[in-house]
Amino acid sequence: MQWIALTEKDAATTSLEKRLWDAADQFRANSGLKAQEYSGPILGLIFLRFAEVRFAIQRSKLEGASASSRRGSRVNEPSAYHAEGILYLAPEARFDYLLTLPEVADIGAKVNAAMREIEKHNQQLAGVLPKTYNLFTSTLLKELLKKVSEIPATLDYDAFGRIYEYFLGAFAMTEGQGGGEFYTPSSIVKLLAEIIEPFHGRILDPACGSGGMFVQSARFVAEHQKNPAAELAICGVEKTDETGRLCRLNLAVHGLEGDIKHGGNINSYYDDPHTAIDQFDFVLANPPFNVNAVDKERLKDMVGAGRRFPLGLPRSDNANYLWIQLFYSSLNATGRAGFVMANSASDARSSEQELRQKLIEARAVDVMVAVGPNMFYTVTLPCTLWFLDKGKAKTPRADTVLFIDARHIYRQVDRAHREWTPAQIGFIANLVRLYRGEALESPKVGAGDTAAKLMEVFGGTPTYRDVPGLCKAATLPEIEAQGWSLNPGRYVGVAPGEHVSDEDFKEQLETLNEELESLNAQAWKLEQAIAANVAGILEA
Repeated sequence: MQWIALTEKDAATTSLEKRLWDAADQFRANSGLKAQEYSGPILGLIFLRFAEVRFAIQRSKLEGASASSRRGSRVNEPSAYHAEGILYLAPEARFDYLLTLPEVADIGAKVNAAMREIEKHNQQLAGVLPKTYNLFTSTLLKELLKKVSEIPATLDYDAFGRIYEYFLGAFAMTEGQGGGEFYTPSSIVKLLAEIIEPFHGRILDPACGSGGMFVQSARFVAEHQKNPAAELAICGVEKTDETGRLCRLNLAVHGLEGDIKHGGNINSYYDDPHTAIDQFDFVLANPPFNVNAVDKERLKDMVGAGRRFPLGLPRSDNANYLWIQLFYSSLNATGRAGFVMANSASDARSSEQELRQKLIEARAVDVMVAVGPNMFYTVTLPCTLWFLDKGKAKTPRADTVLFIDARHIYRQVDRAHREWTPAQIGFIANLVRLYRGEALESPKVGAGDTAAKLMEVFGGTPTYRDVPGLCKAATLPEIEAQGWSLNPGRYVGVAPGEHVSDEDFKEQLETLNEELESLNAQAWKLEQAIAANVAGILEA
């Protein structure tokens, strides 16, 4: 099915984002620093602007309360802010104080001092905030503070978050391949959250980057009129220390706290800092694809039932099935996982096929979604979204897997990038709800366009059915007949009247080529074995 949406955005927010980004770009040009050197300080100032807006609202409430209180004013008590999930800002750590500093002052030193003061009064940010503002001239910092002050204090909570996420995405594009280590496009993350439905419980991301999975989960909870801070217990692991600090800052921007383990020698392959086995209600992740050189000797004691790698270790030098098992083993008896994975993992042969078969036979694989190219800033290749559900084994869909081909559903953002609109996300998520027999949520996600598309495809009273070119609920025997493949294209097919596109043909050719390479490798091993046997007979 093809659904290419028109490109349209909130003009006011887009204009503000562009002005701020232009200022950041000018900052870069005039400082001579690399993106990773100036991105942190800029994000730090946007964070401070947002923190002050929330602080000022709470301060105003406390001032009003103190007038009628016998116990006196609590305006300058950090605990009075922390109780509401708001950061306390001392006078010299406030954005407006820094904004009014004269250029003759050493603004870089003052901003550094402000960041230390914030950490002092808000322990969850200890060691997190950037303190390299001394690298910039007072003139540059003054100009940047003025630009950031243009973000209206009247902006709602979510709009501030979107500006912060915009900058994360823009820096990811600027930093090239390295940016992909900390940023997953928000439309991908939103669909992951919509399908696993993290209403309440413990949530884990063992490759958490800058924390986008947590932010989107919190947004999902907020959209259901609940307090994310009260409903979700956030746990993350991030190998890179700088990115881990970025995650904690991102959580703070969105009024969240989490237990984020980062830096040092923490590595999710070898370490389990959250003692995760069977403990989490939800896992969301976008792990690095096709990592090699993992030391499997260090993993041997973690293999087997009730351990981190319950299905066994892959023989190939590829970590994809290590990640998949980490996600699977972290879920409790009713836990759900949603994660991004390289296309090759859906069809991988040899020991990876054996591991995939075990996972399917455990009735843990719930939904597979094929995603088209150019949805990520740093990788043009298509990918697949996997959804696991340990509670599925006790449902009517225990012996089926839903395959969705969403490669031709998108909005073209620019020549090189695509995304999903809210209506498209709502359509795909509600397609899954139809399959699961859950209530639809079309008013919340994408509104009228979502409802209209659901009725167009699934009837006036939408009821799940297989739709060629879009979705197929495949049975276990059908999946076994396909060599335990989890590639949606093998099951969904092509809609009547549609032709196989160049993208589809390329993917099919890549799959066939993978099979050919595997068969060639097996043939070579057989040739070697036959030759050795013949040589042994002749020498006898």
